[in-house]
Amino acid sequence: MNNFWIQPVILLVRFYQLAISPWLGSNCRYQPTCSSYMIEALKEHGLFKGLWLGTRRIGRCHPWGSHGYDPVPKKNKKL
Repeated sequence: MNNFWIQPVILLVRFYQLAISPWLGSNCRYQPTCSSYMIEALKEHGLFKGLWLGTRRIGRCHPWGSHGYDPVPKKNKKL
């Protein structure tokens, strides 16, 4: 069920990657890029936490922010 709600958001991000991002150029200060990070976060953490993590990452991606390798945190597996 959760996957049902994640797929439309991923499609929007993919649309951005294919149709909008090429026009804007390579501006992301992080690796993986913010759009790839958003997709990974959605798949790893689900809709709400994934959107939260992706939005926070986009908010940090500016000229005065940090840069470099910043992977999606792994989901804490409860025993």
